[in-house]
Amino acid sequence: MDSAAIDITKRMVELTILLCLPILGTALVVGLIVSILQAVTQINEMTLTFVPKILIVGVVTLILTPWMISMISEFTADVIRLMGDAPRGGGF
Repeated sequence: MDSAAIDITKRMVELTILLCLPILGTALVVGLIVSILQAVTQINEMTLTFVPKILIVGVVTLILTPWMISMISEFTADVIRLMGDAPRGGGF
């Protein structure tokens, strides 16, 4: 049972990283591009970085939502299937 729990936890962490990576990567790239543009144009407006990040991250999240839901649903179905295969324990 320990190896099954470790495997599920490992898959859960991998799935979390896989689901967060596109959104965080997009925010990183947009922030870098806006920072370079600010450095080149010498515009030092603090709010200028937030608006493009929020918009583009929102669009990427909307585009990737079906894929994310399918990945989470597949993982959940696998965990439920593994719970059904688990040996029954207890002493009652």
